[in-house]
Amino acid sequence: MKKITTSLFVLASFLMLNTSCGSDAAGKKDGDSTATTSGGSTDGTGQSAVKDDQSQKNVVQIAVGSKDHTTLVAAVKAAELVDVLSNAGPFTVFAPTNDAFAKLPAGTVDNLLKPEQKDALADVLQYHVFVGVLKLENLHDGQVLNMVNLGNVTVGVKDGKYTVNGANIIGTVPASNGVVYVVDQVLLPPAPAK
Repeated sequence: MKKITTSLFVLASFLMLNTSCGSDAAGKKDGDSTATTSGGSTDGTGQSAVKDDQSQKNVVQIAVGSKDHTTLVAAVKAAELVDVLSNAGPFTVFAPTNDAFAKLPAGTVDNLLKPEQKDALADVLQYHVFVGVLKLENLHDGQVLNMVNLGNVTVGVKDGKYTVNGANIIGTVPASNGVVYVVDQVLLPPAPAK
């Protein structure tokens, strides 16, 4: 059921993006007689292939541009979530640093990056994504957020410092499709109930 719900959300996001962009089949925007397809993907590779060097970066582009998030970028690519997170969103992404991934038990990251662990990796990554934009000033202590993988995280606020499931929010980067909060720990979803 969780995979169906996530798949339906991805499909709905894709359909909303394609129907709301105001483009005709030739790649022209409404009222723009000079637009061409050279600014977008022509090979069907998805939203991440759209070339735009003028707009604000999306959450994936922010991670790709950060030397502190190479492990996260590798994980997003391995889980095949690049196109989903490049869509319009909006998303709030809690982005663990390389140091956060290094705190996991030895071999955890290597294991999750194996092709046969793609579903488990996607579950972990989706536990870091909330659909919608959450501004720090609107978060409050004890607030529970339902993440994309349908698991819940809890916000902590004390002495002006913010945490999510105990991970410190150490940076904020606005994105074209949401916001990225840099965190110092990897959020691990609870084990499924047996």
